[in-house]
Amino acid sequence: MRPLAWYALACHVDPVIEFEADVPRWKQVAEVIRDRIADGTYPPRTRVPSVIQLATEFGIAQATAQKVHRGLREEGLIYTEPGLGSFVKQPARPPSS
Repeated sequence: MRPLAWYALACHVDPVIEFEADVPRWKQVAEVIRDRIADGTYPPRTRVPSVIQLATEFGIAQATAQKVHRGLREEGLIYTEPGLGSFVKQPARPPSS
């Protein structure tokens, strides 16, 4: 075994999803994160995976992971606190009667 071959084996991660060829990867990953928010895996005011964590988990480039965060922020699902990370937004409360 070559010296760094063990590293490649140790770092191999099975993909979380099978990417569809005709849909941008960032949109597919955003859908997974959106589903995790909806099912409570990431409850309100908890941290969502960082750009680096998304890149590692899904095997995507960091630029692609940044698009995931940008898209979810634009949808109003997450917010980012500089130096702290990105968090699930508290759902809007219905107006009181």
